[in-house]
Amino acid sequence: MMSGRGAGPRELEISRTFDATPERLWKAWTDPTVMARWLHPHGLHTPEETVSVDLRVGGVFRFSMIDQAGASFESGGEYLELREPEFLRCTWGAPDAPVAEIEVRLAPVDGGRTQMTFRLLGAVDDTGHEDSVWTGWREAIAELMAEMGEAHG
Repeated sequence: MMSGRGAGPRELEISRTFDATPERLWKAWTDPTVMARWLHPHGLHTPEETVSVDLRVGGVFRFSMIDQAGASFESGGEYLELREPEFLRCTWGAPDAPVAEIEVRLAPVDGGRTQMTFRLLGAVDDTGHEDSVWTGWREAIAELMAEMGEAHG
């Protein structure tokens, strides 16, 4: 679900059901080794040595995404709320200038599966622009699905 289009801040919401426990998905969002494997759009990669996590309210996380030409894109934020393994809220953007908030909700569903709801709050809907934040997050969630052994979709 997407709400809003145009020039102002909006919300991007992506919901997916994974054949994984909330604990496994929590680790994907908070463990630097796992984060490095998926936390980037298609065509970029995140070297594990660039990922740092101070997993506490007020703690920060940082990572670098590298494109095929070797250009580095720094990202990160500050943890605002942590309820392991069900809810994570943080700022997100350039390391010293976050532009949005992220919320991740993890809810168990039947059969040992987990419903993940990702929300990006306050970022402009820049779909269709080069280096689109919204497109980048959609692709990163697809990378997470692949990391968890799920089909993209």
